[in-house]
Amino acid sequence: MSVSTGDATSEICITCKGTGLQTPALKINDRIPDLEADSYYNNTFTKVRFDDYRGKWMVFIFYPADFTYVCPTELDEMASLYKNFTDLGAEVFSVSRDTAYVHKAWHDSDPRIQKIQYPMIADTTGDICRAFGTYNESSGLSHRASFIFDPDGNLKSMEIYDDSFGRNTKELLRRLEAAKFVRENPGNFCPVSWEPGEETIKV
Repeated sequence: MSVSTGDATSEICITCKGTGLQTPALKINDRIPDLEADSYYNNTFTKVRFDDYRGKWMVFIFYPADFTYVCPTELDEMASLYKNFTDLGAEVFSVSRDTAYVHKAWHDSDPRIQKIQYPMIADTTGDICRAFGTYNESSGLSHRASFIFDPDGNLKSMEIYDDSFGRNTKELLRRLEAAKFVRENPGNFCPVSWEPGEETIKV
């Protein structure tokens, strides 16, 4: 990965090794990069192109690697809450540097991963991790991270963790619910720890 700074805006730009394209590191309200990747989805190998999901909320969960310790607990929890996300009009994508074939092997061997119904993206080039800013230079893997994009493809939430502890999928769902509510109810703001049905702040 190479990083450069534009003279006019001083943005940090990331160059994808596979495409040579230079993109600024994602910031809130940035548009999702139109990337394509192999995936294991619905018991088959398929291509996922992000632009095909425009009009839906998109939730990405990046994790370091298959066949590890913390990662299957996270993907298992997401699998158990997947319908909650789809009921809100969202599609979920898990992303690691593993190949789609490794995803399949993991799926076939681990009952927790067999529950997954969302696309398991194989970022073998690292271009997606670099574009999202999750690429771990020291390991060549992805940091643990979560992103929420609205139906227009704009980034509304992101978080990146140390690899040693897992995310809270229920909190990720709550943030999607809040983002969806304020999009559909202009002039409303969700206060701390807001849950659906609670009062909002109106201005």
